[in-house]
Amino acid sequence: MSGWTDAHCHLQDSFVEGGALDETLARARSAGVDRAVVVGTDATSSAQALAVSERPGPVELFATVGLHPHDANGNIEAVQALARRGHHRLVAIGECGLDYYYEHSPRAAQRRAFAAQIALAHELDLALVVHSRDAFDDLDEIFASEGVPSRTVIHCFTGTVGDVERCLERGCDISLSGVVTFKNAQGLREAALRVPLDRLHVETDSPFLAPVPHRGRPNEPAHVVTVGHFVADLRGEDPEVLRRATVANGERLFRVGDQRG
Repeated sequence: MSGWTDAHCHLQDSFVEGGALDETLARARSAGVDRAVVVGTDATSSAQALAVSERPGPVELFATVGLHPHDANGNIEAVQALARRGHHRLVAIGECGLDYYYEHSPRAAQRRAFAAQIALAHELDLALVVHSRDAFDDLDEIFASEGVPSRTVIHCFTGTVGDVERCLERGCDISLSGVVTFKNAQGLREAALRVPLDRLHVETDSPFLAPVPHRGRPNEPAHVVTVGHFVADLRGEDPEVLRRATVANGERLFRVGDQRG
C-alpha cells in the first residue's frame, strides 16, 4: 500500500511555477505522497501530461487526456487521436464535463464535447474524470443518455447533498479538493459526509484551490495530505484509514498499482 495519492493535479510546465517540477515532487514525497494523476485539459496539455508521467522520480505519475469545458470548442479530434494511440501511463479521459459558472464555452458545445469524451472512455475502457460546476442537472441528463463509464469520478466536487446523492446513484466516485476546507463550504462539507468511504478520493487540483492554511499561494501535490486529514477529521475517521481507502479507491478507479492489469 502506497502513501497518499493526489487523484487530480496539473504538473505540466505551463502550470508549475517556474517549471520547478523536481522540487515540487520532492516536497510531495517528503509530505508522504507517492502517487499523482496529471490531468490534461486540451490536446497540448494532455500530450504534456503524458510526457510528464514518464519522468522517473520520487512520485509515481500517471496521466489523463481530455478537453476541459472551458475549451469545448477546441480540437476534440486531436484529443481523441492522442488517446487512441495508447500510452502505458494513460489512465483516464478528462477532465471533461460542464461549467455553467464561468461559461467560457457555449453550453451546447460543452455538452457535445462531454458526450464525445464519454463515448471515448467507453470505447477505450478508461476511467472518466468529470468537471461539473453549477451544471448537475444537465450532467445527470447527459449521463442518462450517454451512459456512465463503469469507472467515473466527479473531480473537485462542489455540489450539494442532493447532487452528491444523484452522482452516487449513477455509480460515480467523488473526489474532494481543498475547497472542502474553505470557510464558506459548509454545504460541501455536508455532502462530503454522504460519500461512502469506498467511493471517496482526495486531490489538490494543483496549482489551483490551495487548502487552508495555504490559501493565496500556488497549490501542489504535497497539500493533498492537508486535504486528507481535514476530510478524515470532518468525517470522524482515522486519517490512516482514510488514506488507505483513498489509495485503494485510486488503484481501482485508474487501474494502477496493485490493481493494474
